[in-house]
Amino acid sequence: MQFLVFILTFPLLWIISILPFRVFYWFSDFIYLIVYYIIGYRKKTVKYNLALALPHLSAEERLVIEKKSYHHLCDMFLEMIKTMTISSAEMNRRFVVTNIELVKEFENKGKSTVLLASHYASWEWLLSINEKTKFKGIGVYKKITNKYFDKLIRDIRSKYNAELVETKKAIPLMAENQKNEILSMYGLASDQSPKLNRAFHWDKFMGVEVPVHTGAEMLAKKYDLNVLFVKVKKVKRGFYKATFVPITDNPRSIPDFEITNTFLREVEKQILEAPEYYFWTHKRWKHRR
Repeated sequence: MQFLVFILTFPLLWIISILPFRVFYWFSDFIYLIVYYIIGYRKKTVKYNLALALPHLSAEERLVIEKKSYHHLCDMFLEMIKTMTISSAEMNRRFVVTNIELVKEFENKGKSTVLLASHYASWEWLLSINEKTKFKGIGVYKKITNKYFDKLIRDIRSKYNAELVETKKAIPLMAENQKNEILSMYGLASDQSPKLNRAFHWDKFMGVEVPVHTGAEMLAKKYDLNVLFVKVKKVKRGFYKATFVPITDNPRSIPDFEITNTFLREVEKQILEAPEYYFWTHKRWKHRR
C-alpha cells in the first residue's frame, strides 16, 4: 500500500518541481487556500502559540501573522519539492550565504562542528551550504513512516552532498566519525519540544518556561566540537539569506546549558524580527510551567 501511494503521488511531485517559479507560487497560493480555509490545518495550535508567544500584539495583528505564516508554510513545503529539479546555479541565486568565510575559519580549527538551526524561514534549502564547505554535511532528521517517501526525502535533502541520519543513529555515527577523524558539520534544528522524560533543562522561550533540547550542547562538549548558529532571513518570496553566528569553539569551557540558552536567544531574535516565518504549527509550548 505504501508503494502504491508513492507511485501515484511521485509524478505529481515531479510536475510541481518543474513548474516555472511564477506558476509554482501561484500553485502555492492555491494550496494555501485549501490548507488554511478548507482544511484549517492546526489553526487552533497556531492561534494558541501566537497568543502565548506574542501577547503584546493585538488579536488583529496576530491574525495577519497567522495568515502570512500559512502562506510561508505552503511555500516552504513546495520549495522542498522544487529541490528535486532545481539547478545549483538557481539555488545559489535564491539561497545566499553572507559569510561562508566563517565556516572556512572553523574548518581550519581541525574540529567538527555542530550547526544549530531553527524551524524558521527555510531550513530545507539550508542544506545547499554543503556544496560550499569541506565539512562532511550531516543532517539529523526524524524518519518518515512511509519508507518510499522517506527515501525520497533523503534523496532530496542529500542532493547537495548532505547525509541524513535518523535521530537515534546520530550519536553512534558521530562517535564513528570522531574515531576516524572525519571532519563533519552536524545540522540540528533544536528549537522544538523534547519529550518530558528527556528534558534535562528548562528555559524561557518567548517568555514561557519550557523544556528544551540539550542534546546538541551535550554532544559538543563530549566530542569538543565547534558550535555555530545559522540565522536564515527571508528576503522576499523564494529568496533567502543565511548568516552564520559563532557561539563557541571551546564548548567545554562554557557553563552547562549556556550554549543552549544562547541558541534560544538567537531564535527569539529571528522570530521577533518577522514572526510570520516561524513554524507555528508545531506544539512547541505543550509543556510549560
